Amino acid sequence: METAGGWARLWVTDSGPGVPVADSERIFERFARAGVARRRSEGAGLGLSIVRAIAEAHGGRVELDTRPGAGATFTLLIPLRPIAASPQSPAPVAGAPA
Repeated sequence: METAGGWARLWVTDSGPGVPVADSERIFERFARAGVARRRSEGAGLGLSIVRAIAEAHGGRVELDTRPGAGATFTLLIPLRPIAASPQSPAPVAGAPA
C-alpha cells in the first residue's frame, strides 16, 4: 500500500495469463468471468464486481493493468478524505475509527 495525492493505493499482481483485452471491462460485471478463467475456475464471477462496488461506495475506483500472457495488476484507489454522508449512510458508531 502507498499513499499519494490524497489517495490510498493497494494492488494485487499475478504472473498468470493476464486478462484478454475483450474481457477487461466485462470482468467487473456481476457473474462475469474472463474467457481463460471459465475453464479453470469454479468461482461465481462476483469477486471483482464486489471490489468495484466497495471502491465506488468509498468514492474510489479499481484499475486493471494487464498484458495477455504476462499477468495482471488490479489496483484499488480509495480517497484518504471521507466522502460526504448520504441520507442512506449509517450514522457513525461511537468510538469507531473515522
